[in-house]
Amino acid sequence: MSEKSRRYTEGMATRRSVLGDAWVDRAEANKTEFDDAFQELITEAAWGHVWSRPNWTKRLRSVVTIALLAALGHDEELAMHVRATARTGATADDLREAMLHVAIYAGVPAANRAIRIVKQTLAAMQSGETQ
Repeated sequence: MSEKSRRYTEGMATRRSVLGDAWVDRAEANKTEFDDAFQELITEAAWGHVWSRPNWTKRLRSVVTIALLAALGHDEELAMHVRATARTGATADDLREAMLHVAIYAGVPAANRAIRIVKQTLAAMQSGETQ
């Protein structure tokens, strides 16, 4: 394995702070030679270049990310980022507002589907289920 860049190291720290050590440890344990380069890319680009920037809080980045994932119909990633709100500080009220924006700007069907996923994920979090 090659030496990791500063951006990778910073990205990994941010990724762990948002998703939690258990999630990242599972992702790292499950990566293979096939997706190692992809994992490095998202750690550097998404977590190191974007999520680590000081301009927005993790709460704001979380809400924006959730709205984008909802609008694009990326259900698995949406649920993952809803679970991450436990660490980013985004609230159920924040998510409700984001879903209203999704309904207006991306369409009611996208928001309807996303609201179902958000509700299920929040309920699972409240009952203590983890994933």
